[in-house]
Amino acid sequence: MSILVRPAERRDLPALVRLRVTNAERHIQLAPDIYRIPDTEAVHRHFEEVLADGSKVLISVAEVEGEVVGMAEVVLLAEPADHQILVSRRGAEIHTVVLDGHRGRGVGAALVAAAERAAAVRGVSIIYAGIFAPNKDAVGFYSASGFGPRGILLSKEQEVPGAG
Repeated sequence: MSILVRPAERRDLPALVRLRVTNAERHIQLAPDIYRIPDTEAVHRHFEEVLADGSKVLISVAEVEGEVVGMAEVVLLAEPADHQILVSRRGAEIHTVVLDGHRGRGVGAALVAAAERAAAVRGVSIIYAGIFAPNKDAVGFYSASGFGPRGILLSKEQEVPGAG
């Protein structure tokens, strides 16, 4: 099986939307209180804008036999402001999706490697893979790609006046 990883193009919009919605469906099964299926038109607009701009989000796609079967979305983060105590370094978040039937065959690893190279060219020295639900597959995948724990992210849900 030959995997081609390349920057996403406008012609990939339908595949990108399909990947995002498919990923949402999988995540809803893990934690329906955290995840939702986004509006497909909103997803389409997001990818259209990102592909037109390219300054804050880098998207790579993986093709197998001419079909887009996965993507990696790298969201570039702002460097810590001068007044903050964190060491100034460019960071990014990564989100990787591979369609069922192609998982476990090197597609995700190829996407992460390409995303890391593209991010490094942009000066990114640290990449975060946030996993917000019990997801052993995602933890195993990113761990195998060299990601590890970094700090602790704490959260607290609160009531918002007028919401709901």
